[in-house]
Amino acid sequence: MAEVIALMDIDEEENQNHLSKPNKGENVVVPATTPTSKATPWVEKYRPQSLADVAAHRDIVDTSYYLLSYSLYRCQFCMLANNYEFVDRLTSENRLPHLLLYGPPGTGKTSTILAVARKLYGAQYRNMILELNASDDRGIDVVRKQIQDFASTQSFTFGVTAIIEVGFEWLTTWLNDKLSLELITKESYVYSAKASVKLVLLDEADAMTKDAQFALRRVIEKYTKSTRFALICNHVNKIIPALQSRCTRFRFAPLEPMHVGERLKHVIEAEGLDVPESGLEALKRLSNGDMRKALNILQSTHMASQQITEETVYLCTGNPLPQDVQQITHWLLNESFAESYKRISEIKTRKGLALVDIVREVTMFVFKIKMQSDIRVPLINDLADIEYRLSFGCNDKLQLGSLIASFTRTRSALVAAAN
Repeated sequence: MAEVIALMDIDEEENQNHLSKPNKGENVVVPATTPTSKATPWVEKYRPQSLADVAAHRDIVDTSYYLLSYSLYRCQFCMLANNYEFVDRLTSENRLPHLLLYGPPGTGKTSTILAVARKLYGAQYRNMILELNASDDRGIDVVRKQIQDFASTQSFTFGVTAIIEVGFEWLTTWLNDKLSLELITKESYVYSAKASVKLVLLDEADAMTKDAQFALRRVIEKYTKSTRFALICNHVNKIIPALQSRCTRFRFAPLEPMHVGERLKHVIEAEGLDVPESGLEALKRLSNGDMRKALNILQSTHMASQQITEETVYLCTGNPLPQDVQQITHWLLNESFAESYKRISEIKTRKGLALVDIVREVTMFVFKIKMQSDIRVPLINDLADIEYRLSFGCNDKLQLGSLIASFTRTRSALVAAAN
C-alpha cells in the first residue's frame, strides 16, 4: 500500500532542504547584528557630533555655518547699518556658494560639514542631506538619477516662522536695551518660511569619473535654488576646473599637535586608558596631523598593551624608535660602508623594520643636524629618490646600499668643508 504524503509535509521538507543548501546567489542579505561599544572603532565612536567638538579649523567652521545658516532660513539676522546691505543681498538673492573642502585625510573635512548640517537641520537632518561616500557607485548614472532626483524635490521646514518670530523679538529687545534705537521693522526682518535649502554631500569627490563630474556641473546649475553641494576630496587637482569655479574652496591643513593632543586626551579620559606623557607625544608624532590615524593607533595599541607607552606605540605601528633612528644615523655618518650595511641589516631583521620607514625617519632627523645647505640639499634629494624607488617595489638591499653611499658622500663633503 502506497504511503500517503500530505502536501504540507512536502512543503516543509522542501523548505528544510532549501535552507540546508548553501545559497549560491550573489545578493545574500545577512541580518546585521548590533555592534557592542567595545567593537565600535573609536574613529566613529568619537566622531564630532557638534561644531564645538571639531578639533580645529575654527575659521572654516564658523564661515561654513554662517553661509549655510543664512541660506537655510533666508532671513536677516544682522541688521546693523554696516552689515544690512550685504546680508540683505546675500539672503534675498540666495547667493550662498557651493563648497569644496579639500586637504589631507583625517583633518576633519567630513566631520565639519556633517556637524554643520546637524546643527542647521536638527531632527530633519536625515531628510535634508544626501551623503555619498567612496563606497558608493559614483558614475554618470548616479549623478543623473540619484543626485538629480534628490535635488529636484522641494523640501519645506515647518516651524521656521516661529523661530523667526522669536529671533525678531530677541533682536528688537537687544537693540532697544543697547542702542535705544529701532533700526528694523518686522517686515524687513521676516522674509517668510520659505523652502529650506537641502545639502548634497559628495565625499571622496576626486574618485568620481570625468563624465560624472561634467554631468554634475549641469545639475549644480539647474538646482542651485533649492540645493547646495558640498564636495570633499583629498586632491583638488583631480576635480575638473568647471566644478572648482562653481564652489568656494576651503583647504583643511594637517592638524596642529596641540589640537590632536586635546582630542586624544578626551578619548583617553573617556576610555579610562593609562597613557603617560611619552606615549601621548609618540601618538602625536606618528599621526602627522591625521586625527583618524592617531585614533586608530591609540585603539590598536590599547588592544595589544594595557599601558600605552612610547615603546608600545612604536612597536604596534612598526616604526623605528627615535633612539634607533639616532643610532642608524650615527652609523651612516661615522662607520664604514660594510659596517653600516651589516648593522642596519641586523637591526632591520631584529626589530622587523621596513627600509622605507627608516628612510623617512632618517630624513626628518637630517634636518636637525647642523650642516651647510650645499651639503644638506644633495643628501635630501638622494633620500627622496630612494623613497620614491622603494614605493615602486625596488630591491631593499640595493636601496640600502644607495642610502649608505649617499651618507658616505655627505661625510666626505663635511670633512672637506671642515678642512
